[in-house]
Amino acid sequence: MEQSSFPRLTQRGKPIEKKHLGAFFGPGVRCRAVTRAHVLFLAFALAGCASAPASRGPAVNPELAERAAGHAARMVGKPYRYGGASPAGFDCSGLVQFSYRQAGVALPHNTEAQRKSSQPVRLSSLRRGDLLFFDQEGKKNSHVGIYLGDGRFVHAPSSGKVVRSDRLDSPYWKKHLSEARRLSA
Repeated sequence: MEQSSFPRLTQRGKPIEKKHLGAFFGPGVRCRAVTRAHVLFLAFALAGCASAPASRGPAVNPELAERAAGHAARMVGKPYRYGGASPAGFDCSGLVQFSYRQAGVALPHNTEAQRKSSQPVRLSSLRRGDLLFFDQEGKKNSHVGIYLGDGRFVHAPSSGKVVRSDRLDSPYWKKHLSEARRLSA
């Protein structure tokens, strides 16, 4: 009898005779060939899933990020408006969304979704257009701004205020900075 490295097929604990395998696999199909084919198929399918890169959001080259930072800087002085994403009024993620949209990049209007659309970057490697996330009022990554360069960033702070530029090394923002991130290039 032929030895197999695969377990024997059973039905209710009893081995299935070769003559009955046609009912499972069609007439003339050998169990070992079908099993190996299934194993190879599964191996290739799972390998394909494992090696597929995770989607991290839109591809953004440094030139587009530079343009987005420029658009954000031109919004300084515009009013804060909860849920706003236009020059009539901005919230923090709305300012980021608007600025990148003006540069041709679609982003969600949600701080956490913007964070997930980007990759971490070291503060020492910051470039104009990178996103800065802050913890405020006990909420992790609840505020976002756009890095302008030279230690400055632009953001829409809160109700009753206007879009403004602040220094990243000021005591308040330095204390609340949680991470810097870059949209995928």
